[in-house]
Amino acid sequence: MSDGPRKIGLGPLTVLALAALGVPRVIAHDLALVGPLVNGLLVFVPIAVWIAYVLWKRVPNPLVTLLAVGLAYGALLGITHQILWTAAFAGDPPQLGGNLAGTLSPGMEAVVVRLFAFGSSLFTGVLLGAGTGAASWLLARLVPAFRPQ
Repeated sequence: MSDGPRKIGLGPLTVLALAALGVPRVIAHDLALVGPLVNGLLVFVPIAVWIAYVLWKRVPNPLVTLLAVGLAYGALLGITHQILWTAAFAGDPPQLGGNLAGTLSPGMEAVVVRLFAFGSSLFTGVLLGAGTGAASWLLARLVPAFRPQ
């Protein structure tokens, strides 16, 4: 068996399943399907589930575990944004501005914007994983019932 699941504290399918809890919000947001209240629930419920799950499972290091979940979430976020790109922007996608406006062909500009959007999604996921992981790590240290076994 590889060290991956032991270091992360969860198997890859569990990491992916936890990350996938955030995908409905991405879809609902990109397609403007819900109002602010439901959107808020779609934002915070998955995060609460991430934290509750790693504390319940008493993973060895919640920070590392949720960094992995956050990275997977960021990848799913980026992929979902790319799939919904045309619908989300209704035929008017973002373009480079300022000194870069018009310097690239439309096709190359679209590639650059989409690559940066995907990178931003990964960064967002990692930051979310780091934040929830740090909070979980602290809770695990403060509450004896949540400490790793």
